[in-house]
Amino acid sequence: MPLYLQIAAILRDAIERGDYPPGRPIPSETRLMQEHGVARLTARKAVQVLAKEGLVEVVTGRGAYVTDRPG
Repeated sequence: MPLYLQIAAILRDAIERGDYPPGRPIPSETRLMQEHGVARLTARKAVQVLAKEGLVEVVTGRGAYVTDRPG
């Protein structure tokens, strides 16, 4: 499995557990790079996966925030 999908899965699990509640940011690309030892593009692709799934909303210049999801 590609690294960006592995990181997306880790973040998805954390969001679903409530580690990152709605309205709160997930770790920055820089933080993901440091924690997982990956390039910025890899970190960015992981966040993009979550955005496409509707789990986070990316705010340019501010970061990615967990969305309010029903259920």
